[in-house]
Amino acid sequence: MKTPQKINDQIIAIEGVKKNFGDVTALDGVSLNIREGEFFSLLGPSGCGKTTLLRMISGFDSPSIGSVYIGGSDMTNVPPNERPTNMVFQSYAIFPHLNVAENVGYGLKKQKLPNDEINRRVEEALALVDLEGFGARESHALSGGQRQRVALARALIMKPKVLLLDEPLSALDKKLRETMQSELRKLQRTVGITFVLVTHDQEEALTMSDRIAVMFDGKIAQLDTPEGLYKRPKTKRVASFIGVMNFIPAKVVASTKTKLSLEVEFLGKINVTASNKIKPGDKITVGIRPEMLTILYGETDKADNVFSGMIVSASYYGDMTYYEVELKNTDINVMVSMRNTSGRPVLLTGTTARVGWGCESITVFDG
Repeated sequence: MKTPQKINDQIIAIEGVKKNFGDVTALDGVSLNIREGEFFSLLGPSGCGKTTLLRMISGFDSPSIGSVYIGGSDMTNVPPNERPTNMVFQSYAIFPHLNVAENVGYGLKKQKLPNDEINRRVEEALALVDLEGFGARESHALSGGQRQRVALARALIMKPKVLLLDEPLSALDKKLRETMQSELRKLQRTVGITFVLVTHDQEEALTMSDRIAVMFDGKIAQLDTPEGLYKRPKTKRVASFIGVMNFIPAKVVASTKTKLSLEVEFLGKINVTASNKIKPGDKITVGIRPEMLTILYGETDKADNVFSGMIVSASYYGDMTYYEVELKNTDINVMVSMRNTSGRPVLLTGTTARVGWGCESITVFDG
């Protein structure tokens, strides 16, 4: 079997991987490259194949078809314990009969390293995850966040080239999860190795990742940067999974190689930059994010384009308020998000509001 040519600074190459469990296809021809030193996320709903793909990289599952390379080496017949990877499981898998230091140093002890070296590296690993002085703490006396840090230290002490993370923050409460997201990203930058994270949490992937592969039905729907996924989703399914998107029907009036003239329901005629694959007469869908719509509070407030509607719900989140606006003479409601700045009132349901928008905020989908 050939070794793939190394592309730029890739450390993982996945080539045409398929995985069947009986009649169920968990992965359907997945190919991707993961760069050395990047924070890479596999994002998707339950059952999309992201955890199966992570297990392919780790060696806990083998492809039915296709190959996995790490550092340019074929991993087909390499068992998990001989791969340059380590995994942090969703359950953390902390040994209850061992204290913190014994948990963290477990892998080194299995390698029969001298006790002095084990103790030194355990202290270094605990310092890395902000658990200095916790070595003698019993496992049952740890909080959820501390257990997560112990699992990270135990994985990092083995100095893997790739750290695999299977939804490691899902068991934490919201506030602690947000704190650990920041700490995990900082940790990755400190150690400088490749992190591959599996998550179903869109916000978690967006805030932590260099690049994200969005997966549905065992396939990669889009691989991009967080900004690219959010601002330039390729399909309606990706757009609706990453954040909130208002979808509006439209018809193509005219097209050139780089421009489209559209008739958009309730927005009227607009010109946008888009692919020439779409032809005049095609019925398509356009999207606009809630934060790209602006409620105009004063009669003198202006915008490039304006439509009116009635507020049918208002959800207050402290820093933001999310409005659902019912449009006149249509069956379409749109979401509008507004930051709660000083002097800006929270509008009541039943209020008629003017909403401003710009053509540059429109995303075009093929259908």
